[in-house]
Amino acid sequence: MRKLHKHSVLKFSALLLSLLPALCLSNDLIFEKNVTQIHEAMQEGKLSAHELVDYYLKRIKVYDGALNSIITINPNALTEADKIDAKIASGEPLGPLYGIPILLKDNYDTADMKTTSGALAFKDLQPVKDAFTVAKLRQAGAIILAKTNLTELARHGMTVSSMGGQTLNPYDLTRTPGGSSGGTGAAVAANFAVMGTGSDTVNSIRSPSSANSLVGIRPTKGLVSRTGISPCSDWQDMGGPIARNVADAALMLSVMAGYDPQDQSTNVIKNKKIENYTDALDTDGLKGKKLALLTTNLGEDPEVLRIVNSAIDDLTALGAEVIKVDLPQLKLADLLKNNDVQEWEQAPYLDKYLASIGSGSSIKTAAEYVKSGLLTPSIVNEMTRMVNEKDPLNNPKYLARIKKNKELAANITEFMHKNKIDAFVYPLQSVLVVKTTESKGQYARNGLMASVMGFPAITLPGGFSSSNDTAPIGVPVGIELMGEPFSESKLISMGYAYEQGTHNRKPPVAFPDLDFSSIK
Repeated sequence: MRKLHKHSVLKFSALLLSLLPALCLSNDLIFEKNVTQIHEAMQEGKLSAHELVDYYLKRIKVYDGALNSIITINPNALTEADKIDAKIASGEPLGPLYGIPILLKDNYDTADMKTTSGALAFKDLQPVKDAFTVAKLRQAGAIILAKTNLTELARHGMTVSSMGGQTLNPYDLTRTPGGSSGGTGAAVAANFAVMGTGSDTVNSIRSPSSANSLVGIRPTKGLVSRTGISPCSDWQDMGGPIARNVADAALMLSVMAGYDPQDQSTNVIKNKKIENYTDALDTDGLKGKKLALLTTNLGEDPEVLRIVNSAIDDLTALGAEVIKVDLPQLKLADLLKNNDVQEWEQAPYLDKYLASIGSGSSIKTAAEYVKSGLLTPSIVNEMTRMVNEKDPLNNPKYLARIKKNKELAANITEFMHKNKIDAFVYPLQSVLVVKTTESKGQYARNGLMASVMGFPAITLPGGFSSSNDTAPIGVPVGIELMGEPFSESKLISMGYAYEQGTHNRKPPVAFPDLDFSSIK
């Protein structure tokens, strides 16, 4: 797509005003609404799927020039909406996401749209079939509205790519929206769709959720298939939902979860019934729960610490017991140095992914991708190093890290059981999400703990920093709950109680709910 150009306030305002007369939908039934509310409006005849899709397309047209979050818009979205409306009118059975427009991070394969992974080298890459989870979302009635920008090949947390340029944070246009799923994060926060997907190797679902006052869920390894998602790491990769509220995230996870014979990691759930995670929504979900505030990676940022302290007060008031624990084995700097395995996995698994695309990609290997010379500059050195690694999956350092991660997961699970801990709590990022000009990129993000152990985690809106000239209501900060494997229902229950007890989410004021119908 385009590289991001700087927009002056006057230029952006002129663009907005020039488009407004064409927009005529009264949208009080849509803005910030959840799936249940939207479905109620549809069943009552107050809203059609066509109107819903049209509304979001118009918001993208009006606002995405300032955010640069979208790579590809589905040209058939309105046609798909019309088919849903026909099903509603005829009384046909409907899936749990019928008529709901969603966004896909552009490393999820789609048979009807290109999948670029944010790479200009892959601008023409055309999968022959949908990713496993995309097929499940469509079967549930969801409408794929668009595909979003990401850090190229999901490598880092800034959300900048050779294909899509730099995506900006809707709460502070001088900052990154987090990443690597920052396009989804920025777009969902700005109400460009009801919700969207991310992929998470280190922090990549939860970082944009934290930075955009959203809910993100990284599932237990093996709960959600990765087939058809361009890979970073077989050990650490997971796909999952990004939404504006816990209920929608829980619903989306219920649809995405499931056994896939093409992804061996899902063998752990082969004979398990997938839960309906919306059954876990409980305003009393924190009562009697024991949480451990992990002080190991809290950092010293006064704004973040203020929000963490407020969150602990809220969690306690809502019925949880909160203790403090310091676990040196979870120290972030050491995990980055000794546990992260993507350096050895991305090149060979990217080769395997490209082989699955076949004739749909002119580039057949990670080495050919590097040789193309089309990479965004920030990932050139590391990708070059990775493709030059000989037999990486048999490297003794790699194998030692896999062993270490398994042992760490077992030890932390044992610690939780011994001390009757329901979840750990901590800020997803112990500093404010960084400026786009930050030379060292994103840092101090605590999501790696769950990633290397394969644990589930949910990130929730925790509050906002103090406002300033570039952040009118402050910068969002996310609070994360991490549980033991397959404790998603418990995390969702506690997360819902916290959300309903605090109502911390606020939409970005620079992208308001415009009453298009009132403009003559």
